[in-house]
Amino acid sequence: MDRRRFIGGTALAATLPLLGLQGAMAAPRGRLLPPALNKGDTVGLVSPSSASSDRLSLQLAREAMEAFGLKVKTGAHYDARHGHLAGTDAERAGDLNAMFADTQVKAIVCVRGGSGAARLLPLLDYDRIRANPKILLGYSDITALHSAIQARTGLVTFHGQIGSGTWNRFNADQFERLFFKRELMHYQNTVVDADDELVPRRNRTLTLRGGTAQGELVGGNLTVLTALAGSPYLPDFAGKILFLEDVEEAPYRIDRMFSTLKLMGALDKVAGFIFGECTDCTPGDGYGSLTLDQIFDDYILPLKIPAYRGAMIGHIREQFIVPVGGKVAMDADAGTFRLLEPVFSGA
Repeated sequence: MDRRRFIGGTALAATLPLLGLQGAMAAPRGRLLPPALNKGDTVGLVSPSSASSDRLSLQLAREAMEAFGLKVKTGAHYDARHGHLAGTDAERAGDLNAMFADTQVKAIVCVRGGSGAARLLPLLDYDRIRANPKILLGYSDITALHSAIQARTGLVTFHGQIGSGTWNRFNADQFERLFFKRELMHYQNTVVDADDELVPRRNRTLTLRGGTAQGELVGGNLTVLTALAGSPYLPDFAGKILFLEDVEEAPYRIDRMFSTLKLMGALDKVAGFIFGECTDCTPGDGYGSLTLDQIFDDYILPLKIPAYRGAMIGHIREQFIVPVGGKVAMDADAGTFRLLEPVFSGA
C-alpha cells in the first residue's frame, strides 16, 4: 500500500526525537472557526496526497460539488502526477496555499487521500491560513493536514468524505445538515435491522467503558496521526476527545501505534475515546495475534475514561463528517457524541 510504504519511512525518523516530544509540540492556540458555506458559493478542489487513478474520479468530484449547488474551482495541479503523488510537494502545497488565499473560495475539498500529505506540512503558509479561515474537508491521509492546521492555527477542519468518494444519501445528508443547515449535529449510528437477523449486527457500537465526557475533538487516521509523533504538527491532546480509524492494518501494527500514543503521553491526557472502523484489519500469518478487543483492553481501559468503538467514522461507505477541533459531548454508554457549540463563525 502506497501510504504504508511512505509512512514506514517517516515514522522511523519521527520516533528519534520522541523523548523530546513535549517540547516539540506546537503551543496550543485558541479555536478558530471557518465562515459558513452557502449554496452558490465556490469550493476549491485540491489533491494534496495521492494522484487520482483516472479522470472519471476527478469528474465525479466536480459533479458531486455541483450537485450540492456549489461552484467549483480546481487547483492548478489537482490532476497532476509525480510518482504516486498528485504533483510535487511544492505544487500540491502551492495549490492549498492558493486556495486559502483566494477570497472567492469558501471551502476546500480534497479529491482523495492516499499518502503524501505529511510532506506538505513544512510548506504550508499557516499565517495565511489563520488570516483566511475556511472549511477543509477530507479524511484518511488528510489527517496530516487536519492535525497540522489545528496545531498551528486552531482552525476547525472537517474529517469526512473526499470529493471523489461515495456521495450516497447518508453522506450527502451529512454534508447538507452540517454545512448548509449548520445543525449542532448529533452523531448516532444508523443501525441496520436486516430482515434475516434476530438482532441488528451492522453499524453497532460497543461500550469499552461507560460514562460521559466533554472536550474538543482531535484525531483521524491512526497511522497518519502517529507518524507525526515528534513533530511540531501534532496538536495538544490535553482534555480532548480522541477519535481514530484505520484501514488495512494488521492488529500488531495497531498495537504498535497505540504503544506510540501511550509512550508519547497522548493517551494519558485525553478525556474520552471514540474508535470508528478498522476496515480489513485482520491478522496475518504467524503464531497468532492480539485482537482489537485485547488492544483496547490494554491501552484504553486503564485510562478510566469514557470510551466506545464502532462509530461510523473511517473507510466505510456511510460516514460521519466530524469537525476536528469542534467541542462535543460524548456518551459512551449510548455510543453517541454531539456538538455543543457552532463550528462556523457567525452561526
